Amino acid sequence: MRANQRDGYSLLMKAAAESIVELARDKRYVGGTPGVLAVLHTWTQQLVYHPHVHCLVTGGGVSLNGRDWWPTARRGFLVPDKALAKLIRGKLKALLAAKRPDLKTPAAVWRKRWVVHITHWGEGEEAVLRYLARYVFRVAISNSRIVALDRRTVTFRYKERKSARWRTCQLDGHEFMRRFLQHVLPDRFHKVRYFGLWHPSQRPRAARARQLLELQRPVASAPPSAPEHKERGTQHKNEAQPVAPRICPCCGRGRLIYLRRLLAKDALGP
Repeated sequence: MRANQRDGYSLLMKAAAESIVELARDKRYVGGTPGVLAVLHTWTQQLVYHPHVHCLVTGGGVSLNGRDWWPTARRGFLVPDKALAKLIRGKLKALLAAKRPDLKTPAAVWRKRWVVHITHWGEGEEAVLRYLARYVFRVAISNSRIVALDRRTVTFRYKERKSARWRTCQLDGHEFMRRFLQHVLPDRFHKVRYFGLWHPSQRPRAARARQLLELQRPVASAPPSAPEHKERGTQHKNEAQPVAPRICPCCGRGRLIYLRRLLAKDALGP
C-alpha cells in the first residue's frame, strides 16, 4: 500500500464498498441496493500507518425486482461483520491480482483476520452531517492535539482505544514529520467516493427513492393556534383545532395541497 498508494487505496475503497453493496442485496439482510459513501483514512491516533475505510451506508436500499418500494435493514443490524470482513479481503485480493499482477503480496496477508466494525449512526440529515464532519474533513492530526514542542521534540495527545483515556506521546521532530507526511495522499486523489445508490450513474434511481421516502414520511398535524387576546375583560375559550393532513385517497400516502377545483369543462387546466 505504501509503495503503490494510488492503486492500493482505490482498490481498498472499491473492495469495501462493493462488498457492502453485495451483502446488502441479499434478501436475508436488506434486499436492496444501498447508498455507500466511502472515506479513506491512513492513520491511527499516534499517526501510525494504518490504511482503512469509513463508510456511511443508508439504512435501506432500492429493491432489485423493479417495484417501487424501499426495503430497510433490521433495527440495529446491517450485514454480518465476519462475512463482510472475509468478502472485503477476497475482493481486494482479486482486484489487486487483476490490476497489479506484478505485485507479490505475502500469503499471510490473506490468511489474517481482517477487522470490520458496524454501528448504527443515527437517522436523518443531522446524522449524515455529524458523520461527514467527523470523518470527511479530518486530517491526520489537528493543532489542538499538539500540547508542546521545542527544538527537538513534539508532544501530542491521543486517545487510547481500550481504556478510552487521553494519553500523551513525545516524538523526535524528524520522526513526527515522517509519521505525518506518510499520510499525504497522492496528487488529485479522491479520498471520498460514492458507490451503490449514491454512484453518479444512479442519480435517477436515487431521486426516485427520495421521492418515495418523502411520500412515506409521516406528517405531523398542524399545532393549535394561540388563544385570542382578552376583549372587554372576557377571554375567548374557543381555540383552533389541529387540522388532519390530507392524504391521497388512492394510495393512502403523501400529502395533498389544495390549489383549485377543475371543472368538467376545463378539466385539463389552462
